[in-house]
Amino acid sequence: MTFKISHNIKTIICALVAFVCLTSAWPAPALAEEARITDFVVTNTRDDLLIYLTLEGCFTKDIEEAILTGIPTTFSIFASLSRHRSFWMDKEIADLTITHAITYDSLKKEFTVVRSEKEGPPLVTRDFSEAKKAMSEVDSLKIVALDKLEKGHKYQVQAKAELDKVTLPLYLHYVLFFVSAWDFETKWYTIDFMY
Repeated sequence: MTFKISHNIKTIICALVAFVCLTSAWPAPALAEEARITDFVVTNTRDDLLIYLTLEGCFTKDIEEAILTGIPTTFSIFASLSRHRSFWMDKEIADLTITHAITYDSLKKEFTVVRSEKEGPPLVTRDFSEAKKAMSEVDSLKIVALDKLEKGHKYQVQAKAELDKVTLPLYLHYVLFFVSAWDFETKWYTIDFMY
């Protein structure tokens, strides 16, 4: 009988030690601020309706480490424009998706940022801060030509951003099981205006 009690106590102690070891080894969620859109502005040129915005809180420690280890990372930014109609469903005028992708070449120690809305060659830099700034800013994104809008009507522009899901080779899913911990998605941000 004494043997059984001490055996049960040993089992409980071993289980507690295993639990503590496993939970302390489990990666804790990043204590970063929540990703959000700031400096969201709607403006126009003579011919086009444009938006500007900045993503903040999108580069957690985990995301930065993943980029520096060579994992390609892509942000998708969604923007839509609709015309408000009383007693009727709003009319969608434009619906855009752009992407900002960053890769790091550890041999050359260079970051390459490709922004789908920008024509020309991608941004190549050795400065991580410059690369992060390019990834998180949208400037003068054309939403629609002004001749598609009717004067005297209410319009609404919405924008949202998210980190695209990373597709890893099967063997890395076991090593990098924490990848889902650094996904982000902002809420929709809205600006109403009269044209």
